[in-house]
Amino acid sequence: MNCRGTAETNVKITRMTRNNASSLVYSTESGRICIDCDRPVAQCQCAANKQALMAAANASPDGVVRIQRETKGRGGKSVTLVRGLGLEAVALAALGKQLKAACGSGGTVKDGVIEVQGDHVLTLMAALEKRGYSVKRVGG
Repeated sequence: MNCRGTAETNVKITRMTRNNASSLVYSTESGRICIDCDRPVAQCQCAANKQALMAAANASPDGVVRIQRETKGRGGKSVTLVRGLGLEAVALAALGKQLKAACGSGGTVKDGVIEVQGDHVLTLMAALEKRGYSVKRVGG
């Protein structure tokens, strides 16, 4: 125990696997522990690999960014979708924020897709071409 009366110990929470082995998933000293590499999440090397793989999965194979307007399931309101950028989550969120500001509209970033509220296909095409992307309009 330290001078404040709290114990400095690691909390061991077991995670059942096929071979019933347990591993440390939280430490009071460093916080959450990655279950793949047994390092603190802030120092996890496999997290960078996962993000790179997810970014590659969201990229279009031909390198073309596709923009479409959609109203399905949104109560008749239109949303402009930007797909195929292939950026990591942080970079995609930053680009989404810039694109929403350029359109003067709200929106979100979900599953590697930037959604901007309203019909802003031409504005987004111009903004992305200005940033050096090859852009294609898809859909009606």
